[in-house]
Amino acid sequence: MDENEDTPKDFIKLKSEKLSVDEVSELVVSPYCGAVSVFIGTTRNNFEGKKVIHLEYEAYTSMAETEIKKICRDVRQKWPSVKHIAVYHRLGVVPITEASVIIAVSSPHRAESLEAVTYCINTLKASVPIWKKEIYEDEYSWKENKECFWANSEK
Repeated sequence: MDENEDTPKDFIKLKSEKLSVDEVSELVVSPYCGAVSVFIGTTRNNFEGKKVIHLEYEAYTSMAETEIKKICRDVRQKWPSVKHIAVYHRLGVVPITEASVIIAVSSPHRAESLEAVTYCINTLKASVPIWKKEIYEDEYSWKENKECFWANSEK
C-alpha cells in the first residue's frame, strides 16, 4: 500500500440514528497500525437510585464539531504516531444499552491509542457543547457535566 493512500484522517459525526461500533472501529483500521482502541459510552438503566427510561442529547452542532476537531488536533500533537481518529456521538433519544458515544483511535502501538481514547472522551465531556437529559419514570433531569469547564466557572 502506498503511504499516501493511508494519510491520517479524522472522522467526526453527530447523528440521531443508532451508532455502530463496527462501522466506527473499521474507519480507523490501518495496515500501518497494530492497535485500535475503542471507547463506547452506553445508556445505563439507573442513576442515583432512579430508574432511567432513556437519555436525550442535544448539541450546538457546528460548535460541537469544531470542538471535536480541536480535540483531534490536540491528540495528534500529544501522540504523533496516531493514525486515524473517529468520534461519533448520538443526538436525540438513546435507549437503554445503546451507544451514546463511540471513539476509536488507531496507532502503531497500544499505549498511544489507549491514552488518546481516554484523552478524547475526557476532553469531549469537558469542552464539547452536547447536553444530556435523563428521562426517569416520573420526571426528567438535564445533567450538568461536572467535567465541563463552563460548569465550574464562577457565577
